[in-house]
Amino acid sequence: MPLVDHFHPPLEGRRHWESFHAQWASCLVASLNALLPDDYVAESQVHAGPRIEVDVGTFHEPRFNTNGNGVATLSPSVETLALADLTLATTFPAEYGVNVFETSGGPTLVAAIELVSPGNKDRDETRQAFAAKCATYIRRAVGLIVIDMVTSRRSQPFAELMALAYPEQPAPAPMPLTAVSYRPVRVNGADSIEVRFRQLTLGQVLPALPLALGGLGHVMVDLETTYQVARGNCRV
Repeated sequence: MPLVDHFHPPLEGRRHWESFHAQWASCLVASLNALLPDDYVAESQVHAGPRIEVDVGTFHEPRFNTNGNGVATLSPSVETLALADLTLATTFPAEYGVNVFETSGGPTLVAAIELVSPGNKDRDETRQAFAAKCATYIRRAVGLIVIDMVTSRRSQPFAELMALAYPEQPAPAPMPLTAVSYRPVRVNGADSIEVRFRQLTLGQVLPALPLALGGLGHVMVDLETTYQVARGNCRV
């Protein structure tokens, strides 16, 4: 079942990419949990959007409740904050992915799979925030796979991450859609990251990539099989 374009017609408008990303994350979790040792567990991390407090100043209507006699009384108000010293523009894009934890000594994050969303490839600040998130995984020796199948944006998360974390590294050849594995290793006492990147092509099958699990080694993530199951579950 080859890769299809989830971000343009005919699927756009008939199926929601958010639902598919959530379903694919669940399929990846099920596949990983069938492979992982007993002390490891995979969990989906799906956030369609964070819960953000609305500035109380945007509420104009007082809130009333009634006591036992049916008399309306004003509800206790939220304490009013002093004016902020600084307000900074930002954005909170949706997040879709999988985290793998080692649990023998309490949950410890050892690996992650990130499904790129359109918001991760939108403005400069969102692209940089996503690159910084991935760079943090790498610097903590967390195994990482980043899957970018977003056709509605032109930026390349792999190139953004390389520019942030390894600015001295020559820019890789542009690849519109990619699946990239970052595997922390130590060779002859030196720390390094093995990078395996695969170009994704509409109409072609998806690859399998290694997901590093700290000192345990790695498991192979079969993107094609989990993608097929997700497509079937979503009737895509």
